[in-house]
Amino acid sequence: MGNVYYEFTALLLTSAVAGAIALRLRQPLIVAFIVVGILAGPAVLGWVQSHDQIDLLAQIGVTVLLFVVGLKLDLHLIRHIGPVALATGLGQLGFTILFGFLICIGLGMDTMKSLYVAVALTFSSTIIIVKLLSDKREIDSLHGRIAMGFLIVQDIAVVIAMMAVGSLQAHAGTGIAMTLLGIAGRLLAAGVLVAVLMRYVLPRLMELLARSQELLLIFAIAWGTGFAALGEMAGFSREVGAFLAGFSLASTTYREAISARLTSIRDFLLLFFFIDLGAKLEISAMGNEMGSAAILSLFVLIGNPLIVMAIMGYMGYRKRTGFLAGLTVAQISEFSIIFVAMGISLGHVNNEAIGLVTLVGLITIALSTYMILYSQHLYEWLMPWLHIFERRQPHREQLVEKGRKGGEDAQIIVFGLGRYGGRLIKSLMDQGIAVLGVDFDPEVVRALRHQGVPVRYGDAENPDFPESLPLKAARWVVSTLPQRELNLTLLRSLSSHGCAGNIAVTAHDETDGRLLKSAGAHIILFPFMNAADFAAQELVTRIAADEQSGTERT
Repeated sequence: MGNVYYEFTALLLTSAVAGAIALRLRQPLIVAFIVVGILAGPAVLGWVQSHDQIDLLAQIGVTVLLFVVGLKLDLHLIRHIGPVALATGLGQLGFTILFGFLICIGLGMDTMKSLYVAVALTFSSTIIIVKLLSDKREIDSLHGRIAMGFLIVQDIAVVIAMMAVGSLQAHAGTGIAMTLLGIAGRLLAAGVLVAVLMRYVLPRLMELLARSQELLLIFAIAWGTGFAALGEMAGFSREVGAFLAGFSLASTTYREAISARLTSIRDFLLLFFFIDLGAKLEISAMGNEMGSAAILSLFVLIGNPLIVMAIMGYMGYRKRTGFLAGLTVAQISEFSIIFVAMGISLGHVNNEAIGLVTLVGLITIALSTYMILYSQHLYEWLMPWLHIFERRQPHREQLVEKGRKGGEDAQIIVFGLGRYGGRLIKSLMDQGIAVLGVDFDPEVVRALRHQGVPVRYGDAENPDFPESLPLKAARWVVSTLPQRELNLTLLRSLSSHGCAGNIAVTAHDETDGRLLKSAGAHIILFPFMNAADFAAQELVTRIAADEQSGTERT
């Protein structure tokens, strides 16, 4: 294009259009940005000329990404990783590396390329999974909590892998024993440095910098890039240094403020990483890897969920919980591409490896997104074949169901005990009405039971669950669940199990309300609209009362 400013403008506009198309297709933006890079690269349009500038922004984007990962990985969180998350995370890592390596060897790859690709296949995208689970409001569900736990395990594994690769390069030509000793020594030195900074330097420094939000942001980026440079000089890598920089601030009270401000900057800068990646990919080389990419994609899409389901079933979880958690590892992540790119920069693998991993990333990210979005439909279709992943007594998941069940004489059953549902059921109890609550979040169930509320742990998406409820005695069933599809599934399940009472369902707009009404709901509740109407009426009443009192005073 000639003019750097024009080139960047064209790339940003094209990325915005591609991103809008991706959103319409319910795809992550990563896919759109890599496609933009391929289109703008020399193989198609040839727009990308400012390689040095884009590469610099891409490197800073990767630095900020690893900094944010370290920032969110505080010691308290690591100490509280549940045994199932730890076992599932480590089991999935070991399974994918071993069988991925064997598959790569079987496809004719050399040992080093096979090892890099196998390790890259183990990493799932925390950014994508958090976004999808948040959109479905499943972050706080049982499978959501477990998934977040083993994603933390994967994040730690990413850093260890990058640290090991960087140290291997620094110790090239030495023996294995000396290499391992060198890695251990560098880890110890880095740990001591970070501990000293966290204990004696950063708390006072952060208090000073926090007086200005702008200065806090500038310091965070400077701290991350500074540690990245120091990590490279110390024989690790920029990525590991950036992670340690974030980790050193993870226990401060300002980490959430820093993370919130860096997220948008991270996403903007990573745009250039994916554009740079797409522009450097050789279309012919990618074409040669299509067969291998298809086989490895099937391995990730099917093999990773299967091992998660097997481990969770063995540990005493139901097949549905294992299935939903397993779907979250049915793709590779941006870290997979960064890891292989690091291998290229160190001379361990060639450009064919990153082309292969990128293809696997595009395929698995695109398909797994739909798998997670339509997980309930997929589960209902596969349910007859999933019984092998569930024990006769799924004891670990049943633990939360034990204790005083209560609610056998409930007049009203309430599904969903969040802020709205929890307030509703307590208000009904205060008025002497017999109630029974149902929620899929174990923490909510435990908390309400301690408060004396009759609650059962259960999943509205499970078509067989309503059979265990006292539906014949209940005069009303109320669903405060926010998802339209979830409420439609519940309405069908209640009908099939002979619910004799009336059904009230929440909706966020009139369109959803009409759909739920036609599906069998007797009353539609509009929490936001009703609350707004009540607030408006209350304000009008107060204004009228103030005017009346003013008239009386005159």
